[in-house]
This record gives sequence, structure tokens and C-alpha cells, in this order.
Amino acid sequence: MSLINWIDDRFPLSKVWNEHMAQYYAPKNFNFWYYFGALSLVVLVLQIVTGIILTMHYKPDADLAFASVEYIMRDVPAGWFVRYLHGVGASMFFLVVYLHMFRAMLYGSHRKPRELIWLLGMVIYVALMAEAFFGYLLPWGNMSYWGAQVIISLFGAIPVIGEPLAEWIRGDFVVSDATLNRFFAFHVILLPLLLALLVYLHIVALHKVGSNNPDGVEIKKNKDKDGNPVDGIPFHPYYTVKDTFGVAVFMTTFLGIVFFVPELGGWFLEKDNFAPADILQTPPDIVPLWYLTPYYSILRAVTFEWLPGGAKLWGVIAMGAAIVMFFFLPWLDRAKVRSIRYRGWMYKSALTLFAVTFVMLGYLGTKNPGHVDLFLFKNVIWAQIGLVVYFAFFLLMPIYTRFDPTKPEPDRVG
Repeated sequence: MSLINWIDDRFPLSKVWNEHMAQYYAPKNFNFWYYFGALSLVVLVLQIVTGIILTMHYKPDADLAFASVEYIMRDVPAGWFVRYLHGVGASMFFLVVYLHMFRAMLYGSHRKPRELIWLLGMVIYVALMAEAFFGYLLPWGNMSYWGAQVIISLFGAIPVIGEPLAEWIRGDFVVSDATLNRFFAFHVILLPLLLALLVYLHIVALHKVGSNNPDGVEIKKNKDKDGNPVDGIPFHPYYTVKDTFGVAVFMTTFLGIVFFVPELGGWFLEKDNFAPADILQTPPDIVPLWYLTPYYSILRAVTFEWLPGGAKLWGVIAMGAAIVMFFFLPWLDRAKVRSIRYRGWMYKSALTLFAVTFVMLGYLGTKNPGHVDLFLFKNVIWAQIGLVVYFAFFLLMPIYTRFDPTKPEPDRVG
């Protein structure tokens, strides 16, 4: 106890612990969907730790990078395990983040007074996509090399600044050793620091206004004589125990994938990335990993060359707009209630259709656009249908959320 007091005299350890854990009151009706915020933090820490270990053996050199990854896999003690933890962890990170975002849309966690929490979360999402893209090139496999070529070339479609911007990102006229070094610096130093800062701000903003809950009721409106929410319970130990159970189940699944199917049929690690980068050997189908394929599918869905500037420019604009739309969600949603439990059939149908469309676009992004993989139409036709549904979900939201028949919210959580 004297040690704690000694620390408290010099650093507010107990104050921070009480404010954010022991005396932070969270709604007592959290359900399954509320695991994914804690899981996101767990995977972030895991990615940072495994990334640090990998950098001890990795060489950011175009002539040595692929061989250093092979050295990690074959000669470093438990190197294969750390590499697969990091590689599979990237996909698991996006999986829990997507489910975390979907939960927010289910229960209205983007609504007032939590707009800033949502915006910070979306900046984290964009930074995470950049982090994944920069890290994707580092193994210097054939798919990562050509994937970087394709994605960076998209910036060249931007009028006036496109080509200079693409050249700056590459650090050269083509993807080369300079690109690898630049991406290594971004992936290992810049973006992890930015992500850590953003996550800290996200949590602080959350604890300022309080957590949302499945009923969408503000628990701070009903307090007892001590000033504590009557519908809340201390985060510790109640939710730390619950989250520990969720982490245990998640890590069991995670490690099962790492030990038995780390490639997951090419969804987590593609077979072309087990061959070194070859400037003369283009993979038959160049696609990003699954967590970016919905936007890649939207990019490829724009095929109308008669558009001013060409289809490539408008594909890039559509891809960027698809991400930007999420930032406006707090102001597009005009419903009288937060939670989907009390919303009407319009929002429920729209959100279900959007979720199905997002998954469909992700699947189509891994397929040849000219092939028929979904029923009668070519993949590009399905992608164009998905593009329309995707943007309609956001652009029509002020209308269908305003006129959606809703039920009255309860005064207390259920």
C-alpha cells in the first residue's frame, strides 16, 4: 500500500484507475456485441508486440526482405508462430473492427452526444487501412509487390496532383527499394504511434459521455443519492471478468486459425505472396486482402469511360466517397430513437440490406469482374448493383429514418 501511495504522490495512478475502471459506471445490459471494442484493443496490443519482435529480424531491403521473412519462418525460434500471429492478426483486427462498427450502427452509438467518439473511431479505421496497406508490401512477395503497384497507381488518376503524389508515395518512379523503406517507416513508426494516440482519445471521449447500451437509454439521467447511475455497474470487476471470458474464446479461435489454417484458403495469406517479388511475373488476379475488397469492388464497378476524366478517376472518387460516407452517419441519421430495438421496419431492412451488400462487395472484390460467380450476371454487374445499394443506404438515410415508424424508448434499461 505504501508503494501505491508513493506512486500516487508523483503520478495519479489510483485516480486514473478509478475514473476509467473501478468507478467508471457502464450500463448493466451490455450483450455479446460489446465484446468487440475490448477485442480490438487486445488485437492492437498483440499486433504491436509481434511487430516489434518481427522488426528485430526483418530487413527492409528489396534484395533481402523476402529472404529475411523466410529466415524468420525457418530459423528464428518460434519465428513462424510470431509471423503468423501478426499476419492472421491483421485480418482478425479488421474482423472485430467491422463487428464493432456494425454494433454502433445497430444501437445508435454514433448519435448525439457520441458524434466525436464515432468520428475518432472512423479516423482509427482509415489509419488502420493505411497501416495494413503499408505492411502488406513488407514481405516483398509477388502479390504484395504487384498489389502495391496497382493501388499506388490509383493515386495517379487524381487531376493535377495525382502523378506527383503517386511518385512521392513510392519514393521513386516505380515500386522499388525506396518504396519498401518508406512503407517500413510508415508501418513500424508513424502509424502505430498515431493509432495509439487515436485509441487513447477514443477511450477518453467514450468515458467522458459514457457508454451507449442496447436500449439506447442514457443511464446518466437516473442517478442514486451518491451520484452513480442506477442502471449502471462498475466496469471493474463486472465487465473486466466478462471481457476476459470473451478474450479467452476469441484467442482460442485465433490460435486455432494460426496453428491449423493460417492462410485460410488464401483469404488471410495468398499463395502468390509465398513467392518473391518478380517484376516480370504478374499474378493472374491482383486483389487486396479481404478487408479492403469491398472498396476495391466499388472502384472496379465504375466502368463508364464516357465520364469526364475517365472511369478510373470516378472509380477512385467512388471508393473514397464510400469511406467518407461513414463520417457523416451521425448527421444523416434522423431517427427519434437510437437503438434498433425501437426502430421500425425501414431502418431494420436498410441496415440488413447494407450489411449483405457490404459482404457481397467484399466477395466480388476477390473475383474476376468479367466472370459469372453469382447467379446469372457478371460480377461487375453485381458490383454496380451493390454500389447503388451502398450509397443509397447513406444518401436516403435522412428520409427513411425520419419517417420510419418507431416505438417509444423506455426510461430505464431493460
